Amino acid sequence: MKHSLWSRIKNHPLLRVGPGLVTGVADDDPSGIVTYSQAGAQFGLNMLWTMPIAYPLMAAIQVLCARLGRVTGHGLASNIKTTFPPAVLFLLVLLLLIANVLNIAADIAAMGEVAALVTGINWHVMTAFFVVLTLALQILVPYHRYVYFLKWLTLSLLAYAAVLFTVSVPWSEVFWATLMPSFKLNSDAAAMVVGIFGTTISPYLFFWQASQEVEDMNSRHQKNLLLEGEGIAHSELKRISWDTWSGMLYSNVAAYCIILATAVTLHAAGITDINTAAQAAFALKPLAGNSAYFLFAIGILGVGLIGVPVLAGSAAYALSEVFGWNGSLEHSPRHAIKFYIVIALSVLGALGIQYSPISPMKALFWSAVINGVVAVPLMMAIMILASKRSVMGDFIASKSILCLGWSATIIMGIAALFMFFG
Repeated sequence: MKHSLWSRIKNHPLLRVGPGLVTGVADDDPSGIVTYSQAGAQFGLNMLWTMPIAYPLMAAIQVLCARLGRVTGHGLASNIKTTFPPAVLFLLVLLLLIANVLNIAADIAAMGEVAALVTGINWHVMTAFFVVLTLALQILVPYHRYVYFLKWLTLSLLAYAAVLFTVSVPWSEVFWATLMPSFKLNSDAAAMVVGIFGTTISPYLFFWQASQEVEDMNSRHQKNLLLEGEGIAHSELKRISWDTWSGMLYSNVAAYCIILATAVTLHAAGITDINTAAQAAFALKPLAGNSAYFLFAIGILGVGLIGVPVLAGSAAYALSEVFGWNGSLEHSPRHAIKFYIVIALSVLGALGIQYSPISPMKALFWSAVINGVVAVPLMMAIMILASKRSVMGDFIASKSILCLGWSATIIMGIAALFMFFG
């Protein structure tokens, strides 16, 4: 009976959706929700334009990461290791690990606070609960089963679209504000644009999606595309393109809905300062009713259960590739002990921050700063790798994807400069 049930589960159409969907949803983690909520609360409808612009830039970079993993059969850190000096790789991965731990700290704090609002249980207890839950899922459940549940959790993002059905939305104003926003380009507006792009195009997603393509390839007992026939290669690259562009679209539509929901509720009511995801959810309750409040809260918990494993997992994949460890979510802890130690230390380190003088918002701030430092050189490395025939063989990226990728790199470079000197 159990075998028959699992046979039906593993053949479910949802499993045909690849790493692009999970990666896209992980981008809208609780700390990302804080940024999008603040954008809507502070600027109303006038930050909606950022998502249509961010979408193709984000998707292009993620497509290149996915192609690197599937074509070469190795993750992003492993590919960087073969092409760039070791010092570059070590520095990028070290900064990634630090940023991820700080980001996880902000995410689990948000999940704990939201769960405390809903259940009435102390937020420290709820935070510890989510830490134990995410670690147990990653360590005890094999990848091919675990990823199935991650894909179902992606439905939690629909909660933000559902919120819009519980409030009044001036759709004509929304349409024109998206195309022709009206705001003063001052330091506050510029900082918010930098925050949105920095949240949407994040380094941990680069490592995760490349490694998940490798996991997906290994779970299906396939070879890398440099060793496969032309027919298989064409079909796989087409799948990667569809999966990634659709996954990133889902992510950006959800972010758009968060900005819109907070714009028509919080901003309209004069609430313009949001510091935590829990504060955003709680502020919706008297303005939009219990339905909007619970939908927003459910969305935060759902994406948090995806975002935390992706953050911890991306660091573990990167370090395993740097040092040549046996690292895969498909392996048992006994066969990949160092890989799972990195995951455990990342999440437990983040939990420790909850009991330190460092506030979750301060952790989120430093995570954003470090990601700003890492993103630009990392994106440059991705662009170089994706266009090198010695790495990609006949599967070097097209000029259109490279153009979008370099555009994203330049924009992130400008954002990083503003963050430090603006």
